[in-house]
Amino acid sequence: MTAMPPMDSLIWDATFPLLRLEGSGCAGFLHGQTSASVNGASEGKLIPACWLNATGRVQALLEIRLDDAGADVLVLHGDADLVIRGFDRVIFPADRVRLGPKREQRRLQRLQQGQLPATDAVLWLDDGAEPPTTWEAPTSSSAQLLEAWRMREGWPLSDAELNGDTNPFELGLAHWVKLDKGCYLGQETVAKLASRGGVKQQLRSWRSTTAFEEPRLESGDRLSLKAERAGVITSAARDPQSGQWFGLALVRRQALDVEKLDAGTEAIPLNLQRPGGFCDPPMGD
Repeated sequence: MTAMPPMDSLIWDATFPLLRLEGSGCAGFLHGQTSASVNGASEGKLIPACWLNATGRVQALLEIRLDDAGADVLVLHGDADLVIRGFDRVIFPADRVRLGPKREQRRLQRLQQGQLPATDAVLWLDDGAEPPTTWEAPTSSSAQLLEAWRMREGWPLSDAELNGDTNPFELGLAHWVKLDKGCYLGQETVAKLASRGGVKQQLRSWRSTTAFEEPRLESGDRLSLKAERAGVITSAARDPQSGQWFGLALVRRQALDVEKLDAGTEAIPLNLQRPGGFCDPPMGD
């Protein structure tokens, strides 16, 4: 893929929607509405979480931070207004939770390997605040470099990956799901997937075997194995240095052990590999 400087020299600097929840019951409410273990978490700690629907499909990726008055919920990907409406529908007076206003939050992340950044690799900045000198990146994190990192590591941040019809284990987000906690939204389906140890597809990185400009590869292009459907491209970009195409794809289970698949109507050969940050689902009994 696109040649990248050392990852610790790159900073992902972006602004995301932030939801404010206030009240003494915020930890318990979020514990029951997300895949994360929120009860008992330390104040100020950033907690990664999936917000699922009742059938275990990922609706949004979140970061949660508790404080002494409630909690902030940052929406890394997904429709923040949909999350607000979903929370609002299930908040009852006994929950001791109030929804506050939505705002924008600046977030910095050092680009590292893996799906869960280290505690010191993410920084939320208050309005008007500047990052400390230790967060000054010697290399500019262009959109192209960020996409190359995302596709290599397997962060499912495109609408074709988080489309409301994929579950955490298909996307390599097993680290974002706590299986040893109590009931939460989507828990029954996720528990069944974990106990059976199987999903119908998984996220994979891919790269074209040759350089070309046309035909373009893009999200939605079909992948095939011996003319049989094997998956679909979800993210695609062209490396300007090598001329090769690369990206992410959801690959069907029967093709996961195959090193090469064909893409699109032109049957363009692609090499597949497991993304660096993909976390395998637990094995079934």
